[in-house]
Amino acid sequence: MISGTSVDGIDAALVAFAEHSVTLVSTHSHAYPEQLKSRLMAAIRHPATTTVDDVGALDTLVGNAFRDAALALLDKCGRQASDIKAIGSHGQTLRHRPDDTPPFTIQVGDPATIAAGTGITTVADFRRQDLALGGQGAPLVPPFHDWLFGGSEASTVVANIGGIANITILPGNHGQVSGFDTGPGNTLMDAWILRQRGETFDAGGGWAATGTVNETLLERLLDDEYFSRSPPKSTGFEHFNLDWLAAANIDDLDPGDVQATILELTARSLTDAISEAAPICTTLALCGGGVHNATLTARIQALLPSVEVVSTASRGLHPDWVEAAAFAWLARERLAGRPGNLPAVTGASQLSTLGAIYRAQPG
Repeated sequence: MISGTSVDGIDAALVAFAEHSVTLVSTHSHAYPEQLKSRLMAAIRHPATTTVDDVGALDTLVGNAFRDAALALLDKCGRQASDIKAIGSHGQTLRHRPDDTPPFTIQVGDPATIAAGTGITTVADFRRQDLALGGQGAPLVPPFHDWLFGGSEASTVVANIGGIANITILPGNHGQVSGFDTGPGNTLMDAWILRQRGETFDAGGGWAATGTVNETLLERLLDDEYFSRSPPKSTGFEHFNLDWLAAANIDDLDPGDVQATILELTARSLTDAISEAAPICTTLALCGGGVHNATLTARIQALLPSVEVVSTASRGLHPDWVEAAAFAWLARERLAGRPGNLPAVTGASQLSTLGAIYRAQPG
């Protein structure tokens, strides 16, 4: 289970694993109650006014929401808690600061609450062990991408376009897997259309398609040092947000043109990263919410004309559920005592198991 930077709710997936394959048994999208969503957004966007009491309350409240999501999924597919090996819960990120001194990452969604409320062993807190070993604590999905999509002789890139976009480079012939966050995915587009039009996302990129890319603004945004920084690297809403956008002097620009430009920013930063880090890539498999933005995916294909751009559905897993399945897989790896990180991706000093185990108590 996971809730991303858009804070639109919880993606819960029941999956069954076999050797290098995964079956989606059932899925459920669980919306946060509006009051909880508002409190989460306030904590994420205004950390200076968020108290310790706020964080503590959110930890329990989000844990309750994840518990309810798991129970709703079980009810939907007619399964019992005893049928489930474990829950892998990412929680909700409030803050991710891997480059601060000291580095830290905060996810809320109390796993003890989830385990007690569902009767299912819960694995959570996946990021901090990697951070403690000198890594970024992100991205964590590349090992799953390698397990599921790797093994081909051809070079493939898997791009998850959520709030933040990240890539996994599968070089083929069992070469070393790498990956990193490329920059904003949907986060700026979602925040801008919410401010300008009161809509939570730009359906299909329709509004962006009515605007014209402002090349001066685009170059100003692409000049951010994050894009030229060498990996390992990760980022988040802490960096790419509307304050960051406003600092580029957008007051006199047409809002539709701004939307077109930040869509182009996502496309350019993603494809520039792929061209530099995976120049022999032949296939780009997309997942995450951005796969539904037709304007965005068309720009990605246009910027990578020699690359076949497809959905992960063509590789056997629906693009909306790749991340939720990934955290189920990470829970599986933790219970088996196998490493869950890739130091070549995160920069950690060594391989390590990820996550803490909260055992279901006998009832």
